[in-house]
Order: sequence, then structure tokens, then C-alpha cells
Amino acid sequence: MNKSYEVEYCNLELRFERRDIQNLIRDLIKEGYSLYWRETEDSFIVSIRTDDHMTKLRFQQTQEGYKLIGDYRIHDSRLSEWMEKLIGDTRGHAIVKRFKDQQILVENILFGEVIRMVEISGFEQRVLYQKESTLTHEALHTLFLSTEGEQRLENIETQIDESLDLLNEAIKTGDTEKIDECKKVLENLRFELIRLEK
Repeated sequence: MNKSYEVEYCNLELRFERRDIQNLIRDLIKEGYSLYWRETEDSFIVSIRTDDHMTKLRFQQTQEGYKLIGDYRIHDSRLSEWMEKLIGDTRGHAIVKRFKDQQILVENILFGEVIRMVEISGFEQRVLYQKESTLTHEALHTLFLSTEGEQRLENIETQIDESLDLLNEAIKTGDTEKIDECKKVLENLRFELIRLEK
């Protein structure tokens, strides 16, 4: 295993049935992972050992089943690949941070799809990918049925604040390329905010 390998999953939200969790446990055992699990009144906890690290996945019980929530730091590339497949298969939400050398690659994932990718080097930020329209009508409907609508609004407002700060810095330094980039990001966020507030 690469000792410097590190991926962080933040604001994770994936939904499962009980049977899905049992299948996940079976798949992880087949992959050769050492693990154990326990169940409480309101959650199901799966602990996975990878060399020097222990990852505890917490599945919180809901009315519809279970949801995997929280932040997780993974140091094993195979387990990380498994987690990303899980995010895609369950059409889950997450912010994924990949640490490599002096860089961080940040991916915003909504409904299992990457909607934004940013590369961070020191104080420099570069948007590598920004999906034009991030929410379809079906996605909006699902979003409002979940409890995530308000949180998504707060996240967008935070992103707008951050983008305005970046725009302000770009104006001060006279960086026209960065100014245009910030304006595009703000326009996309404004459009998404309007759709969410309707």
C-alpha cells in the first residue's frame, strides 16, 4: 500500500436498505478485509481494518432504511475505489478530497455525479470542471423529498461567499482570467440558488 495515499470523504450521504449493508459486509470480506460490525438501536457500525488504519462506517437508521453519513479519511486505494463505486451506485452526495504531493483535488458529487472539480496548490485554486446545469427536474424532486434541501441551500450560499471573496481578490490583483472564471461560477451558483428557492 502507498503510505502517502489519502482520500477524505466529507458531508457523505448515501442511502441503503438493511440487506444492502449485509451485502457490503460480504463483499468486503471477499475482498480480504478484516472487519467487524455491531448494531445499536439507531445505527449499524462497520469497522474495517486496513494495515495501520481503522475506518468505522456509521449507517444511521432512518424511516426508509439506513444512510451512511459523516466524514471519512481513507488511506487504502482499494477501499477508496470501493467507496467511490458506492457513491455512484447509490446516487449519493459527497465532497471528495484527494491529497497528492502538495496538491488537493476536490470533487463535489451530487446524486452520484461529479458537478465540480477544483485543484488546490497552496493558495492557488483552479476549477478543472464545472457542470453547467447541476440539477435536473428529477434531481430537484428527489432533493426536496430528502432532508437535504436546506443544507444544499446553505452550501450554495457558502460557495457564493467564497466565490465573491475570490472575485474580490482577483479584482484587486487585476487578474482578468480569474475574474471571468469567478463570474461564471457565480452565475451558475445564482441560477442553482434561484431554482432551489422556487
